[in-house]
Amino acid sequence: LRQVALIVLLAQIGSFVPAVSATIGLVDRIFTRIGAREDLPAGQSTFMVEMVETANILNNATPRSLIILDEIGRGTSTYDGLSIARAVAEYIHSYPRLGAKTLFATHYHELVELASFLPRVKNFNIAVAEDKGEVIFLYRIVPGGVDKSYGIHVAKLAGLPKSVVHRAQEVLEELEGDSQKALSTRSARGRRRRKEAVPQQLPLLGRKSPLMEELEKLDIDSMSPLEALNKLYELQKKSKEG
Repeated sequence: LRQVALIVLLAQIGSFVPAVSATIGLVDRIFTRIGAREDLPAGQSTFMVEMVETANILNNATPRSLIILDEIGRGTSTYDGLSIARAVAEYIHSYPRLGAKTLFATHYHELVELASFLPRVKNFNIAVAEDKGEVIFLYRIVPGGVDKSYGIHVAKLAGLPKSVVHRAQEVLEELEGDSQKALSTRSARGRRRRKEAVPQQLPLLGRKSPLMEELEKLDIDSMSPLEALNKLYELQKKSKEG
């Protein structure tokens, strides 16, 4: 991420850049939100510093700016952080006076879905290969999103005791299992409710609209908040298109 900012800066001053070729437009400012630090003299926590810097970017960037954001929302609870990260990404993409070129690094895999309905969002990831339980980092950027992280493997490489790494893997498997069980339970509960529900009377004036039929088929109990919001966007778009 830092390398991109440095290359763009070099290009603006007419310098060579470390590439066979590069097409870089004019940039009025470079904004970065990278790293984690607190501001003790100002009495600001790490998360507050992150939010202050993010606010400065959103309030001052222009369509000609370059924005680099690293792990927005990591300093708070999972859902709070995910919600903030998504809202920031949507704001940069859709706010009429912004729309700046942006690199948005995140471990919130749910944000991968943004590319399905925000036309200028593109997903890329760092390629890895898995071999006999080992992870090999390939140091290549490839198109597409991912649905898993390698934090435990990195912890192992960093030298954490084997017992800690092993226990972390056990906890991860338990959490993933609980998540799948909860999803299955909500899905079964939703199906049972639909079977027990009394059929509603059809409108007197013709059949229901396709949107109403699609809405009634949704299994809300089995959907995550993010999936529900994505579906709401999709239905809203269909409604506007008539």
